Amino acid sequence: MKKVFCIGELLIDFVAEKQGSDLSKATAFTKKAGGAPANVACAIAKLGGKGVFIGCVGNDPFGEFLLNTVKKEGVDITLTQRSETFTTLAFVSLAEDGERDFVFSRGADKELEYDPSLRKNFPGNILHLGAATALLGGPLEKTYGKYLFDGLTKEMFISFDPNFRSDLWKGKEQQFIKKCMPFVEKSHLCKFSLEEAQLLSGKSDLSEACAFLHEVGTKIIAITLGKEGTLISMNGNMETVPSIPVTPVDTTGAGDAFIGCLLYQIANLGSFNQVFDNFNLVLEMVRTANKAGAITTTNYGAINALPTKSQLED
Repeated sequence: MKKVFCIGELLIDFVAEKQGSDLSKATAFTKKAGGAPANVACAIAKLGGKGVFIGCVGNDPFGEFLLNTVKKEGVDITLTQRSETFTTLAFVSLAEDGERDFVFSRGADKELEYDPSLRKNFPGNILHLGAATALLGGPLEKTYGKYLFDGLTKEMFISFDPNFRSDLWKGKEQQFIKKCMPFVEKSHLCKFSLEEAQLLSGKSDLSEACAFLHEVGTKIIAITLGKEGTLISMNGNMETVPSIPVTPVDTTGAGDAFIGCLLYQIANLGSFNQVFDNFNLVLEMVRTANKAGAITTTNYGAINALPTKSQLED
């Protein structure tokens, strides 16, 4: 089984309790582990795969809590760095209609330093670049690009999820698009939300969006469409794979569960060429990944709600 190296942020989500979408009125918060790359590593580990997290947390109690949380799920954290900069925090509050208030206090995640010695671990494995904060500057952004180069030279399977957060890029959307393009160009698999596919391509029609993004360079496109399923585009083929019906209570982490489950399955293949050459195989893997995403929405919290292998087989 191949390893999946997930690079990016691990942070604290402070979720406001019992008060709508106005953080100024919040008085109680629940502390949760967050960060898309860490969620993906946990999704892989909970299925029995080899998820490796590479990121930076503060040398403080919150950093300790985060590392203990992902380690308990079976994630390899030996390559994680610690910083004297405080652990990154996000404060979120949700109203019943889905409106949210969001305050982001960026800290240690941006301090991740490139480690050239890791290249020896890369050949034949998978690199997942799925950080929401990776393109916001700091050492992490440079490190992100260097690991992309290493992944290419070491013949890794490269996965990219831009994880666009409108709260972080208000008024700077064009900058975000420009920074994403080298990753779309070089990655074998790109996972987008509907909003991301339309934003990055400048096309509202999904067939036109896929055509544009393939022209940029990526081979396989997965566009998650919530309860409608996932659109897959590759080798001139396009099909929407339906999801399973569930009653969602919390959609946090569903996309991370999807891409984690998909990468777990790719990691179990004998050769990456099996993915590139077999559209029907990819569709079958996406059906399973859709199930993982759907199951995650039926419980609260991202990491706690990620399914195990036995849940997927039920």
